[in-house]
Amino acid sequence: MSDPFLDPPGRLVAEAAPGSNAPALSVGELSQRLKRVVEGEFGHVRLRGEISGYKRVASGHAYLCLKDEAAVIDGVIWKGQAAGLAFRPEDGIEVIATGRLTTYPGRSKYQIIIERMELAGAGALMALLEKRRAALAAEGLFDQERKRRLPFLPRRIGVVTSPTGAVIRDILHRLEDRCPSHVLVWPVKVQGDGAANEVAAAVRGFNALAEELRPELIIVARGGGSIEDLWAFNEEVVVRAVAASDIPTISAVGHETDTTLCDHAADLRAPTPTAAAELAVPVLADIRLTVAAHAQRAERCARRYVERGRERLEAQARLLPTRDRLLGPQRQRLDDAGQRADRALERRVTQSRGQLDRIAGALRPATLDRRLEAARQRLADFGRLLAAVNPDAPLQRGYARVTARAGATLTTAAAVRAAGAVTLHFHDGNVDAKVEGARQRTYAPPPPEQPSLL
Repeated sequence: MSDPFLDPPGRLVAEAAPGSNAPALSVGELSQRLKRVVEGEFGHVRLRGEISGYKRVASGHAYLCLKDEAAVIDGVIWKGQAAGLAFRPEDGIEVIATGRLTTYPGRSKYQIIIERMELAGAGALMALLEKRRAALAAEGLFDQERKRRLPFLPRRIGVVTSPTGAVIRDILHRLEDRCPSHVLVWPVKVQGDGAANEVAAAVRGFNALAEELRPELIIVARGGGSIEDLWAFNEEVVVRAVAASDIPTISAVGHETDTTLCDHAADLRAPTPTAAAELAVPVLADIRLTVAAHAQRAERCARRYVERGRERLEAQARLLPTRDRLLGPQRQRLDDAGQRADRALERRVTQSRGQLDRIAGALRPATLDRRLEAARQRLADFGRLLAAVNPDAPLQRGYARVTARAGATLTTAAAVRAAGAVTLHFHDGNVDAKVEGARQRTYAPPPPEQPSLL
């Protein structure tokens, strides 16, 4: 008899060895045997561990992991038991799960089918997270007063994420669909050792760029995962970098149910990276429609204003009197005045013609000669009168007229003495004279009328 252990290993076809009690089992048979052994040995167990990677799928079933410091086991909660839980399972919560162990042949691993779950206390990671959250909140890093409004239409958007994941593609596609913008990608690790430092350095780096290169908005993005996968965004260095950013920041870490400390420090939290792109920019078509609507409204307002003004003008115009009503009396007065002017002119011409006829009849040659002779006689009389009153006429008879140097005629001796210098006017010329003294004429006393006896 051949020994199977001594036969050469190079046989091509397997043959059953005579007397062998180890028949060949299929993988499925072995898996079923293992399944029966595990389920028979551990038909009812209670496990204490921390939830990690909790996920509820569309069918209603929930999948998770229970772990401690030594090992990890997968767990499944069917739809009926998941709906009857007294609380909502979350990553990091320490629980006591009751169920039965089984195997999953499709992946060659064992798992627990959870029938009941109870809280066992806060998990270590959640306790650390809450402690860090309270400390940072006490510093005011999460205050709403620190939040800033996002720019309406940023020209440049900075994205801090992994360059190889689906997150950056989702963001770029969403931005291209809504409103194409210039995107600056700062590649970083989003989990593992050194991820937190890289994310913080990226946020600070965007703020340190020159003004012409600096983005107007920063998106910190990562896909979903367990609390361990997202732990880098709970690190203090990331939270402080995001809170100290001068550029408005959107945090889009994980899925809608995932919350990190980075979300609290950012100016706005987006439930998903795709939602962050939607929050970052408006829809270009909507902007165009809005602008067109505003233009139409402005045009309608302007037209309505003109129409209302035209209506008011027409209403006021109807209240005003017509042109004929306003100018009718004036036209009548003008016509009356014109007629009176014609009649007055005719009367004036008639009167003037009568006066002219009367004057023409009075203007005869004999009458004119008499008037001319009378005028000549009056002129001669005026000439004689003027010669009689001429002060220089007596000069022809030997008299002289005395005047002061200023030209005033002096008629008294006192005036001559006061003038001092005078001019003597003769008929043939003038002589200047200086008054030196006054001489008084002495007259002999008249003889008495009765002679004296002495």
